[in-house]
Amino acid sequence: MSKTDNTTPTSAADALPDRLSTDPRSPYFNADILSRDIGIRFKGIEKTNVEEYCVSEGWIRVAAGKALDRYGQPLTIKLTGTVEPYFRDKA
Repeated sequence: MSKTDNTTPTSAADALPDRLSTDPRSPYFNADILSRDIGIRFKGIEKTNVEEYCVSEGWIRVAAGKALDRYGQPLTIKLTGTVEPYFRDKA
């Protein structure tokens, strides 16, 4: 049983959530996961400017140029397609 207990947290730690955001005000923000190096492949192309993603709904949010909203946060646009998050630091 101890072997099962040891493998379960490891596999859970290596699993990325269905939805993740880089904005600390978002309910989908997770600092522990974001501290690792995460890559996002969108429609087969690696994206480095993703603000938020959702795998099940198939979308990402990226900054729309240098435009800011009235609170000083970057304006984002939603792009739809196949989303594949992964850990870059995984050996």
